[in-house]
Amino acid sequence: MTDQPTTDDQPVTDDRSATDDRSVTDDQPAAEPPTDDAATRRTVPSRRALLGWGGAGLALGAAAGGGAAAALSNSDATAQPVADSGAAVPFYGAHQAGIATAVQDRLHFAAFDVTTDDRDELIALLKEWTKAAARMTQGHAVGGGAVGGLAEAPPDDTGEALGLKPSRLTLTFGVGPTLFKDKKGKDRFGLAGRRPEALLELPAFPGDNLDAARSGGDLCVQACADDPQVAVHAIRNLARIGMGKVAIRWSQLGFGKTSSTTPDAQTPRNMMGFKDGTRNIAGTDSAALDKHVWVGTKTGPEWLVGGSYLVARRIRMHIETWDRTSLQEQEDVFGRTKGEGAPIGKPRERDEPNLKAMLPTAHVRLAHPDSNGGARILRRGYSFTDGTDGLGRLDAGLFFLAYQRDVRQGFIPVQQKLARNDALNEYIQHVGSALFAVPPGVRGADDWWGRALFT
Repeated sequence: MTDQPTTDDQPVTDDRSATDDRSVTDDQPAAEPPTDDAATRRTVPSRRALLGWGGAGLALGAAAGGGAAAALSNSDATAQPVADSGAAVPFYGAHQAGIATAVQDRLHFAAFDVTTDDRDELIALLKEWTKAAARMTQGHAVGGGAVGGLAEAPPDDTGEALGLKPSRLTLTFGVGPTLFKDKKGKDRFGLAGRRPEALLELPAFPGDNLDAARSGGDLCVQACADDPQVAVHAIRNLARIGMGKVAIRWSQLGFGKTSSTTPDAQTPRNMMGFKDGTRNIAGTDSAALDKHVWVGTKTGPEWLVGGSYLVARRIRMHIETWDRTSLQEQEDVFGRTKGEGAPIGKPRERDEPNLKAMLPTAHVRLAHPDSNGGARILRRGYSFTDGTDGLGRLDAGLFFLAYQRDVRQGFIPVQQKLARNDALNEYIQHVGSALFAVPPGVRGADDWWGRALFT
């Protein structure tokens, strides 16, 4: 796996202490976006950054590949030297942060249903969301902050991030197929004619056992950070701002990133104990990003150029069965050794795989680009554990997140092959699914999430 370099070599450093943190001060008006030269932040590591919580990511292992994300305020991505430095990732730029950005340690992902039928009300919400997101990613409070306002009124910010650093928070926004036309066929917002062909209903795959309550969504926000509380705070405040206009349909907490977008990073391990994402697209590979991740002028509608498509899949692992499986069988299932992570028959993790040395049902062999006409996707998955089921079995696995230029050439054909033939299917089950179109980045303070779609 490769941690992608973040797009911020100029961390925002203003403190979130109880007196200045996340609240708006006289010299930091809420109406203006935070800048990279904001005041310095405290450098004491957050204890919460050391804690883990629900999340996930597995599947489609070898199909990923990675490119350099265009910096949100710079043209080139640069490596983030210290994951827990508390640095801020620039919010503005050609592409949204949180795609090619170096993968953070924690995730809070939320899918929303739009409850209003008023187009103007939805646009006003997206503007307000964008303004709040720009502030939170730079370590500022939403609006007037959590303290110091009228005692008789609710604060503008919920306050649980007071005193915490930005923790490389990124907020990535997407729109689902049902925003364009709902399940009843109604075009609530006059967008039906602007729905991209690639934003389709994902087909049913063999073995799927999808829970409708954990699938779909009109909108989504992916919050990634090195401190879980910072990510949770962001989703909580966006949900609060949207009350009466949107409602959370489902959400997922994630920990232990299972893919990296930085070439020189240590490859993370999934809940099955195997290294995951060795051949992921790197956030420094501009050519691969342009070819496989970013929507281009010839591959999508104008409003989506510079954006991407996001597939989210909740993949539950049958942990108890896997834990009773022999090491030999585990390695045969993946097509890699468990310790080094080397392809079967090779000594080192990053050696080029000899696919014919693996079993025909090996996950790596089936998911490899050479087995799929060169198809690659950029993965940003996380592990999750959400308690137990009624039989005392862990509800744990991978929350699979994958970005690509076109799902018809990326996720769909690869997953069809995996669903039919992958030996890993004995130990996993897809229980949640969603597809979103992710617009390009926000260009400045007068821009907002999805503006080109509505104008």
